[in-house]
Amino acid sequence: MRLAATAAVAHLASLASAACDDVADGFASLYGGTTGGLSGIEVVVNNLENLRTYASAEGPHIIKVEGTITVDLAGKELEVASDKTIIGVGDSAHIENGGFGIHGVSNVIIRNLRITNPGDPDESDHDCIQADNSTNIWIDHCLFDDPSGDGLVDLRKDATLFTVSNTIFRNHDKTFGIGWTENVVAEGTIHHNWFDGTHQRNPSADNLLHAHLYNNYVTGVTGYGHYARGSTDARIENVYFVDTADPITADEDATLTSTGIIVEGDSGEPAADQGEAFSPSDFYDYKLDATEDVPSIVEGSAGPQAGICS
Repeated sequence: MRLAATAAVAHLASLASAACDDVADGFASLYGGTTGGLSGIEVVVNNLENLRTYASAEGPHIIKVEGTITVDLAGKELEVASDKTIIGVGDSAHIENGGFGIHGVSNVIIRNLRITNPGDPDESDHDCIQADNSTNIWIDHCLFDDPSGDGLVDLRKDATLFTVSNTIFRNHDKTFGIGWTENVVAEGTIHHNWFDGTHQRNPSADNLLHAHLYNNYVTGVTGYGHYARGSTDARIENVYFVDTADPITADEDATLTSTGIIVEGDSGEPAADQGEAFSPSDFYDYKLDATEDVPSIVEGSAGPQAGICS
């Protein structure tokens, strides 16, 4: 693919800066890891044409997004090819009226972005991020906070080896869905996220071989919180729930072990454990924060941050 770029709208950078070239932890760190565009071409974009071109280009790219980019056909997915890092510069990079499609690819990082208004929920299946049949995905330090669109994040059809971390989900109905398949193969890590003022799917993990949820902060949820759906094997650790209906839910066939849970305010009772879930430490190293510290940690560090990429 021929890439047209001008200094005004997209330029090659000589060095990665700040943490623009970080790599994933959790399940996304396995089987070669999720490195995105590491060691590839680095570009800066501030318009839709260049973002679309570089996101779908062949080969590894670190794509640094500046300012607000508006998708001209509301709800139109921006297709992402393998070996891409798409990361916001500073704390104000914003994709509006559309989202990213990650379909049949591998090794994708989306970080430090606000993504809003992906489409009309009554007329489309558009999400802020939608992944099908893909592997090694890291979503980190993002903010999804608009009530339009179908879902905020949907990782479907055997999308696996993913980590979603340090991200804010806010003001939405169908927040974060995983699975939508009869195959029990997907593995994912969900940690240090803030589910705030949402309704359902916070997240809904359907038929995951391994689901590890820890140090999340769940506030003002009107439907249900963490849901081990279908035959999911879920370990939930040190999660702080405030004013959350049904903080932890599990289907009959699910395996669920939850530890270190705090429930406050007008919240329901978490579901009882069902069997003994897998041990995440058999797969990767991680450090648990004390549950009582989760609100201050997540409120202070989730979502886009000025120091992540500059």
